[in-house]
Amino acid sequence: MTKRVAILQSNYIPWKGYFDMIAAVDEFILYDDMQYTRRDWRNRNQIKTPQGVQWITVPVRVKGKYNQTIRETEIDGTDWAEMHWKSIAQNYRKAPHFEEIAAIFEPLYCQRQFTHLSVLNRELIEAVCAYVGITTKITNSWDYNLIDGKTERLADLCAQAGGTEYISGPAARDYIEEHYFAGRGIKLDWFSYTGYPEYPQLWGEFTHGVTILDLLFNCGKSASSYMRFVDSAQK
Repeated sequence: MTKRVAILQSNYIPWKGYFDMIAAVDEFILYDDMQYTRRDWRNRNQIKTPQGVQWITVPVRVKGKYNQTIRETEIDGTDWAEMHWKSIAQNYRKAPHFEEIAAIFEPLYCQRQFTHLSVLNRELIEAVCAYVGITTKITNSWDYNLIDGKTERLADLCAQAGGTEYISGPAARDYIEEHYFAGRGIKLDWFSYTGYPEYPQLWGEFTHGVTILDLLFNCGKSASSYMRFVDSAQK
């Protein structure tokens, strides 16, 4: 029996390709035992505005914490949440499905308080999955035993989860040693982020790499039509 597993670090309201990878597998492991990296997608993402693409960044406590993991990374303050929602609302209020999507996400920004980045990221990821109909099991890396070695750990995590296929992002080709998967009888496949169609989008030239909120505000329940694996999973 085939079981497809993917393992990725959590990102802040990721783009549509991230969710397509979740939809393409049977279990998605949030790999937040990895070291937190600054100026990365862990705590920030992009939205579209009339002035172009704009970053929104969750402030985190990094001073003196050179080796902290994503799981250990604390959010710095609470004011950021209201600011983020205000920026999101200002730039997407004219989108066709703003009210519907705002009803889901505004409470997460304006009625909740998060102390750790990993918890915030997972809540937002799960909210998106619930809306677009992704039913993939999501687990944390700390639900399993972690061994040493970059590729060895990934292969072992996949094996512990009962995986027969490991789906990896294309960037990992630079470091993954395939023999660790082969030695455990696990098939290694590479995920592709190419071939996405454009969708109706506000504010000028089309941009693929923004947060999935852009797709949801503009397309609502039709969002899955612009995603490859979510759409096929629902059919």
